[in-house]
Amino acid sequence: MWWDWLVPDASTDSAPEDPAGVPAITARGLTVRGPWGPVYGPVDLDVPAAGVTVMVCPAGSGRTALSMTLAGRMRPTSGSLSVFGRTRARDIFAVAALAGIDELDTVAESVTVGDLITEQLRWDAPWYRLIRRADDDDLRRVCGPVFGELPLPPRSEFVEELTELDGLLLRIALANTRRPALLVVGNLEQVTSDANREVLVDRLVDLGREQTVLTASVNGVAARPGLREIPVAGVSRAELAGHQEGGA
Repeated sequence: MWWDWLVPDASTDSAPEDPAGVPAITARGLTVRGPWGPVYGPVDLDVPAAGVTVMVCPAGSGRTALSMTLAGRMRPTSGSLSVFGRTRARDIFAVAALAGIDELDTVAESVTVGDLITEQLRWDAPWYRLIRRADDDDLRRVCGPVFGELPLPPRSEFVEELTELDGLLLRIALANTRRPALLVVGNLEQVTSDANREVLVDRLVDLGREQTVLTASVNGVAARPGLREIPVAGVSRAELAGHQEGGA
């Protein structure tokens, strides 16, 4: 595969406090190349701390790889990246959650919501601690901050029976149990209903009150407080081809 898998850092410390106005993410000339050529880049990016930032760019493997890089799940081939002052992928991994990336967090449709929560709680716990099956209190603790006032999915519900919105919110909740400084959500178009996508964005804006949330969209979203859009170039095949033809 063209990505370089990383071993998670055992550290779970939170990101250092940042002075007002200092970007949460700064990338310069960020590039990933694989065996078959460029995947994305060069990308320059500044993401302010807190709130929701939507990267407006074409869908595809380049955008997916960029999201993975910004969350510390992939090492860049070249360029520089700083996430809350951390520059090594392993250190960025420790302060970032990643959800909604099919290559990483797709779940089997034949399992229940309760099964997934139980598995995540066991994954988060020290190896010596016995974790019982998740109950309704665990459901509220894990999913409540992400779902907000929306109805929580029943523990007995199979993943295949969830709506697109509930399915993605569940993936976000499972990835976000430690509430790290940075939450990266793959892309908004996973929810195909315009109305439900607006609900998803509202939920991300709410999470952005306490975290820096980064996501992506092809066409962008309706403006609202706590949300900003930034165009990102260098992630599509057409852009990469043009860059190469230009001799850069």
